[in-house]
Amino acid sequence: MEGLDLHSQLILDEYRERLPQMEQLKEEVLRMLREAVDRNGLVVTAIEARVKTEESLAGKLALKGQKYACLDDITDIIGARIITFYTDDVDRIAAMAEQLFDIDWTNSVDKRKLHQLDSFGYNSLHYICRLNGVNFELQLRTTLQHAWAAINHDTGYKSGVEIPREYMRQMNRLAGMLELADDEFSRIRTEINDYRRHVQQLVQNGKLDDVSLDGDTFRSYLQVQPLKGLNKRIAAINQAEIQEMSLVRYLSVLLDLGCKTLGDVQRLIDENQEDAYRMARHQLGNTDLDIVSSAVGLQNICIVALLKHGEGKKGIVRMFDALNGIAPQNEELAELMYKQATTLPFMENQK
Repeated sequence: MEGLDLHSQLILDEYRERLPQMEQLKEEVLRMLREAVDRNGLVVTAIEARVKTEESLAGKLALKGQKYACLDDITDIIGARIITFYTDDVDRIAAMAEQLFDIDWTNSVDKRKLHQLDSFGYNSLHYICRLNGVNFELQLRTTLQHAWAAINHDTGYKSGVEIPREYMRQMNRLAGMLELADDEFSRIRTEINDYRRHVQQLVQNGKLDDVSLDGDTFRSYLQVQPLKGLNKRIAAINQAEIQEMSLVRYLSVLLDLGCKTLGDVQRLIDENQEDAYRMARHQLGNTDLDIVSSAVGLQNICIVALLKHGEGKKGIVRMFDALNGIAPQNEELAELMYKQATTLPFMENQK
């Protein structure tokens, strides 16, 4: 290639000869990283890899070809990158990479530790790894760090052209804001996880009145299977099999019924489950259904509670609209449920 000395030309020839091998290694690195991320239950923005193009390598050799004795001295011919959502996940993936590959600690660099208050760049962790006797670079950074690196590149900072001081000051302010946002996202996630563990402990200890009703707490509550006994009794009417389904969608119905804590939900169940069972017995007693939904118990409890509150058929329609979306068949289903309920003892007080 024009402009290269003989030494650099020889390195470029070696690159061309070994390119198929390096492409195979890139794919192997990608496979190993993806499998390890899945195995460890990590969620990332992207896992990517590339082999440096001949044009890019030639440009590097033109600038500092004498620095390298051979192709293996250029540690970023193969480059891989994992982009995470959170800063603490960078360290988790770093630990994972240390188990997968041999790390060249001398040439690896944690730019997060080099970051200064007035620096213009941004943070990332760069490992020089070795697999099957070949070096490659692995970059670990967050989504915001990756965005900042792209912005740096787009503004021409890496070109060496001096940027006016005012623009540099503004860019540094933005870098600080992004760094703060990265830290805050990680802090909030940690606090949410701590909150969920606290809620789970309260639920397991039966302190349901101390737990406000929301999506997270309702999921934790459902894990203790509060309706298991009722559903078993209902299934036994026809010796039916119970088909499991999510009950999370009933959250809006429970809130509409005035439940504010998990204790309110538990009282709603305790106060209405016998009538809900009688309603199910009426629904199933003259049928040969051998499969019932795990939602049947909660559905009937909500219907009973609505009727006891004087909501009537309109309340049942509103419940089905919330569960299934507004549709004409909800009116028909509500009419059927209402007729079935009118023969039950608890409805005597509603007439």
